[in-house]
Amino acid sequence: MNDAADRVGLLREMLRIRRFEEKCAELYSAGKIRGFLHLYIGEEAVATGVMQSLLPEDAVLATYREHGHALARGIPATAVMAEMYGKYEGCSRGRGGSMHIFDARTRFYGGNAIVGGGLPLAAGFGLADRMMRRPRVTACFFGEGAVAEGEFHEALNLASLWQLPVLFLCENNLYAMGTALPRSEANTDLCEKARSYRMPAQPVDGMDVEAVMAATKRAVSEVRAGGGPQFLEYRTYRFRAHSMFDPELYRDKQEVEEWKKRCPIAGYVARLEAAGILDGQQLAALEAGVAKEIAAAVAYAEAGSWEPVEQLTRDVCAAGAA
Repeated sequence: MNDAADRVGLLREMLRIRRFEEKCAELYSAGKIRGFLHLYIGEEAVATGVMQSLLPEDAVLATYREHGHALARGIPATAVMAEMYGKYEGCSRGRGGSMHIFDARTRFYGGNAIVGGGLPLAAGFGLADRMMRRPRVTACFFGEGAVAEGEFHEALNLASLWQLPVLFLCENNLYAMGTALPRSEANTDLCEKARSYRMPAQPVDGMDVEAVMAATKRAVSEVRAGGGPQFLEYRTYRFRAHSMFDPELYRDKQEVEEWKKRCPIAGYVARLEAAGILDGQQLAALEAGVAKEIAAAVAYAEAGSWEPVEQLTRDVCAAGAA
């Protein structure tokens, strides 16, 4: 990637996600955001690099740690923050909250609280596109914990069997909630598992936004050209606990600090500065712009309204009496 403006754009996108998440943590502590909250801090390079490689007509399915995916996909920060607040102006009219962000306009289909829940849905999206002969790609995010679920094996098997245009994107942050990968998987080589279903699989440095983008673009191109499904394992790390409820007693603090030395944002700032693309004044301007956007999103959410009581039954279905 050679264009200076594009590289600065990647940095700005990662900064947007990081500052949005930090603000959400603050608002959660203040009681403004309720329920569960899973932060994406440390993993910003993955969402940013992946979304650069997709087209608007492609579908995206995410996990419950999806705020970064939603922002990078193009859902306005105002709509995401209003959803976090549970306000009617949110992208899911306040019904989804942090774990179920959805936006049909950008073809962002969740946000899914079920571990691995998006995997069979992705196979369905891919099957529909294949049957309709649409040159689309379905990108499905999931954590390494989902690899232990039956849906993982069922979805990859069907995708390979039917040669579906699905890109399986595993964000391996080493811990499924509080369980380290070696404690839940007899075989920790996740790419080997995917290859057992006869699909290409590649590990990627998930802390390097340009590495993420390069690997994803190549895979997207091959899937879109009819090459069948592919699997990418982004090796990353969350700097915060699993959720805001998590006391984080299962991993060593020194391990966290070692991973923070590989911060995708700090590392990319240093790279751009070394290349003469970024200086302190430009970085300050980027930060100021992001801060303004986040402040506007919070103000929008604060000023939002609750869903009218008369609409609470909208989209609610009930089976008829037997």
